[in-house]
Amino acid sequence: MDTTPHHLFVVEDDPAMRDMLSAYLERQGLSVTAMASAEEMMRRIHRRRPDLIVLDVMLPGESGVDACRRLRAEGDRVPIILLTARTEEVDRVLGLEMGADDYLGKPFSARELLARIRAVLRRSGTLPGVPLAGEREVRIGAHTFVPATRSLHAVDGELRVLSTVEYSILAELVANPQVPISRERLLSVSHTRGEELLARTADVAVMRLRKIVEPDPAMPRYIQTVRGHGYMFVPHLQRLAAA
Repeated sequence: MDTTPHHLFVVEDDPAMRDMLSAYLERQGLSVTAMASAEEMMRRIHRRRPDLIVLDVMLPGESGVDACRRLRAEGDRVPIILLTARTEEVDRVLGLEMGADDYLGKPFSARELLARIRAVLRRSGTLPGVPLAGEREVRIGAHTFVPATRSLHAVDGELRVLSTVEYSILAELVANPQVPISRERLLSVSHTRGEELLARTADVAVMRLRKIVEPDPAMPRYIQTVRGHGYMFVPHLQRLAAA
C-alpha cells in the first residue's frame, strides 16, 4: 500500500496566511510546497507535480482565476481549490466556469479547508467518479467519450481530458441514456460541495460539456435539459418533445 503523503501547492500572497495553512496541513500528514504567486506556481508545476493546488484568487500579477484558466486551456486537470475574500455568486460561478474543482470563501477555518481538500482528493482518487476498466466508450456526435482516460476524443484527433466533476456528470448521463437525471443526483455522484450554488454547479459543468460535444451548444442534441428536473443524454439525434 502506498503511504506517500499527498503533495499540495499552497499559493497565497499573504505570508501569515500562507505559513499558517502550510503548517496546519503538514501537521495533518500532507506534503506542502508554499509559494506567493501564480507565476512561481507555473514555473514549478512541471518540476514537482502536485496532487492538488490551493490557489488564492487575489494574487499580485496573474490572478488565481487566470492561472486556473491557463492550466485548463493547456489540458492540465490537476485538482484546484480557489480561495477568495469575494462572496458574490458571480465570482464563485466564474471560478467554476474556469474549471476549479471547489471554491472556498474567506474567512474560513483551516479544518474546513482540510475537509474540502480531502473531498477533492477522494473525487480524483479511488472513490466514486473514478473510471472502471470495463466501462465502454460512447460516441457523442463527433466525439468519443473514453471513461478509462476520463477524456473526450474528437474525430479530428483533438483530445480533451475532463475534470473530475465533468467526468462524473457525463459518466452518469451516458450510463442512463434517455433517462432524465436530476441535478441532485448529478451533484451526488460528482460529490460536489457548496450551498446555494449546488444546482448552478451542475449547470456550469453541463455548459462546459456542451461546448465540447454539441455542434450548437445553444440547441443541444445530446445533453438535453429536462425542465424543472435536470438533464438527459440522448444518443443520435432524438429530441425531447416540447414541454
